[in-house]
Amino acid sequence: MYEGCDDESFCISKIAYVKVLLLGSGESGKSTFLKQMVIIHGPGEFSYEKSQEYKKIIYGNIVNDMRTLIAAHDDFPDLPLQFPDRSLPCIQQIKNFVIRSNLVDEHHFMAIAPAIETLWNDNALKRTYDRRNQFQLADSCKYFFDDIARVKHRDYMPTNRDIIMCRKATRGINELTFNIQNVPFRFVDVGGQRSERQRWCECFAGITSILFLVASNEYDQIVFEDRRQKTNRLLESREVYETVVNNKFFTSVSFILFLNKTDLLTNKLSAPTASDIRKYFPKFTGNPRKLQDVQFFILELFKNVRRNTSQPFFYHFTTAIDTDNIRRVFQDCKEIILHQNLESLMMH
Repeated sequence: MYEGCDDESFCISKIAYVKVLLLGSGESGKSTFLKQMVIIHGPGEFSYEKSQEYKKIIYGNIVNDMRTLIAAHDDFPDLPLQFPDRSLPCIQQIKNFVIRSNLVDEHHFMAIAPAIETLWNDNALKRTYDRRNQFQLADSCKYFFDDIARVKHRDYMPTNRDIIMCRKATRGINELTFNIQNVPFRFVDVGGQRSERQRWCECFAGITSILFLVASNEYDQIVFEDRRQKTNRLLESREVYETVVNNKFFTSVSFILFLNKTDLLTNKLSAPTASDIRKYFPKFTGNPRKLQDVQFFILELFKNVRRNTSQPFFYHFTTAIDTDNIRRVFQDCKEIILHQNLESLMMH
């Protein structure tokens, strides 16, 4: 029971709102988490209008990802095209394709989709994909490439899964509020790219909790904005976390760390071409192929940068594209947030 509160459920009913700030580097899964909140605690389905918007984003993702793959393939002369007579005209068609604002309408996508499908069936492009830690490529590209026969159909309408999987970089500040068990939760999503982090301070007022997301599969990848310096993406994420978690402004804020993209980390560690984490983190002493060893090593990297070790350390291993996983995880997070902040949240 809480000081000054004999009936916990009554006290919770008096809460004005809970403000949850989603932080993390670019592509850590913040926007995906927010889309899951729409499914779990919102209407459960995206509106027709919203689905139409996402359709253009999905088409744009597919075209841009194939362009990225083509450009990367040009850097790997040891991967000759399997079917050059078929693939070379398709490569030229995609290079000539004009795309604006990262959106592609249905008419133009239908014209380019056969070329994308042809190229994905060329083993050279798949082998280029296997080397994706050496260049920047969206996590979801294989999902859409593998299913392009469905996506290119004229009656295509994005499913919840498609919308969860598609990628749109967050610009500015996005807020969504959900009434969760009679408590208003206001989620604030801020862009994680370097150029967007200057906006974070605009969201700090009235924060109840911070969910900090980390892409745990990025131990062997470099920051897209910093390719010359070859900054490790996991280390940059830890540096950002260190700055935020040790900020005096947040001494009374509940911090919850999400080591996200467990699915991608699992796939990476089990792949025949898996990168050995010891190459990037020589202090790792566990089994470089064992998920649990790698996860807890990464967890310690983040845990050890906290200066105030008297505060509880809350964390979860998450897969933001998995609705059931996020439903279970957020149920636990909700309890932590309310229990940690009940007295300060009550309306006076």
